[in-house]
Amino acid sequence: MSSTPNARRRFIAGGAHTPYIGKGHPDFVWNKHPDFGKRENPDIEQLLAQAVEGALADTGLNPADVDRLYIGNFVGELFVSQGHLGAALVGTHPAFANKPASRLEAACASGGLAVLSGLDAIAAGADIVLVAGVEVQTTQSARVGGDYLARAAHYRRQRGIDDFTFPALFANRIRAYREKYGLSDEDLGFVAVKAHDNANKNPNAHMKAKRLSLEVAGSANDKNPTFLGNEALRPYLKVSDCSQVSDGATVMILATEAGLAKMGRRPADAVEIVGSGHAVSSLYTDGDPTELSTVAVAIGKAYADAGIGPADVDIAEIHDCFTIAEIMTMEAAGFCGPGEGAAYIRTGATLRSGDRPVNPGGGLIGFGHPVGATGVKQPLEIFRQMKGKCGDYQVGKALTWGLTSNMGGDDKTVVSFVLRNVEG
Repeated sequence: MSSTPNARRRFIAGGAHTPYIGKGHPDFVWNKHPDFGKRENPDIEQLLAQAVEGALADTGLNPADVDRLYIGNFVGELFVSQGHLGAALVGTHPAFANKPASRLEAACASGGLAVLSGLDAIAAGADIVLVAGVEVQTTQSARVGGDYLARAAHYRRQRGIDDFTFPALFANRIRAYREKYGLSDEDLGFVAVKAHDNANKNPNAHMKAKRLSLEVAGSANDKNPTFLGNEALRPYLKVSDCSQVSDGATVMILATEAGLAKMGRRPADAVEIVGSGHAVSSLYTDGDPTELSTVAVAIGKAYADAGIGPADVDIAEIHDCFTIAEIMTMEAAGFCGPGEGAAYIRTGATLRSGDRPVNPGGGLIGFGHPVGATGVKQPLEIFRQMKGKCGDYQVGKALTWGLTSNMGGDDKTVVSFVLRNVEG
């Protein structure tokens, strides 16, 4: 932890994303695409290799200088019949041969856990660590994929709630939150529209070509239907409330000051990870559906580790797996009080032009959600924003402090980081 005396400083040196693609992306091949039968979508091996190549190019890193490698992935064994992904990551470059590499799994927080492992490696003596996240999820139908992803819930207890287990679990949160605090479909729609507007500026985003209006997102309609089979929960969740089923990979390079020097870089070229928080609650029981209590604990740990509070945060990348999750994370992060998340977002504070931009690249709803990659993508996006590398979706103001929150399952495993822009 950064608060430990004589702790080694940990920096993000750079990295790369592949495009995040899936249904709705113009380059994604499916049975209604003009290239269907002529070409195939990139597989997990191609995505990993592309992201590694991009990260090496972005940082100028000699791959032989990498000390350790970590990869986050949730369900490679199911979607692409491939496990043992530490060895797959080593296979992306000859210089990685015989280096220590491991795969981490924590459902949608798999990437965050891989980053934590990289930080642990630095604390133990490594100077340069490569952290990857990858997922391919478009190889199966939505229903089969929903069953695979339900492994992130307590499968025996919760699988039967609906064919789409996780949408149903978060529909239940919407219902409970609405009953306790009041919440309109338009409140949820505002979150979805913000995500799409940001993604429309992001060349790597899954939804880069899909426009969404508040008129469509703010109600259930022919263009934005409810879809759950569970009749009690069906009215509460619309298609626009859901994150994307995406394929993609992200690779990020972590380094000490000595590691940066090997790349010909200074701390001023990097972003420092100054706080981290990791909290896990029981898979077998559920708490209050109107709050994300594990998210709150993990973020609180990261704040304490960094010695800052909510008022200091200039930008955030948070886990908007569903629109309600973004609203509730605003409260868990201390940006507003309980029941005030929707009103806070509707002030415009979280827009790219707002006081505290949240998910300016589109988040999981707009940028996409290749599950194992998301927790690596979030801190890399903070780095890219802080260093002015985001092009058309660049936040226009100076950024000093950033926050990430990566959630696995229904508020079960959460990883949070506080990042500081290093200047001068």
